[in-house]
Amino acid sequence: MSDHTERRGSCLCGETQIVAKQADNSVGACHCQMCRKWGGGPLMTVDCGTEVAFLGEDNVSVFDSSKWAERGFCNKCGSHLFYRIKGTGQYMLPAGVFEGADGLIFDHQVFVDEKPDYYRFENDTQELTGAEVFAMFAPPS
Repeated sequence: MSDHTERRGSCLCGETQIVAKQADNSVGACHCQMCRKWGGGPLMTVDCGTEVAFLGEDNVSVFDSSKWAERGFCNKCGSHLFYRIKGTGQYMLPAGVFEGADGLIFDHQVFVDEKPDYYRFENDTQELTGAEVFAMFAPPS
């Protein structure tokens, strides 16, 4: 099985269509406070690299959420569309925007040190703290 697959999806209202040419087959959960505030729980994403196209791009609004990342959403229905790393243009798309979940495997969690006690996943996954994530992705200050 390939580590990457072309995946298609859309926002809730269907006005924004998404084509991710190189989507990973791995799903990760982010437990940081910002992601939980944005969606009410952990953000479950698929790393889609930089080859992502949006049809209905006029419906995409972007929020500059930190020094190193931004978040996109459909301005018609409010669906979360992406988390994008500014320095690389790498997209993390919510797993739920894709049509079907064939071949997706939940295998990693980040910001586990910020995860609240009121939920837990039983899957055996790789776990990274916030400091470990920043060491990997944040640009030097």
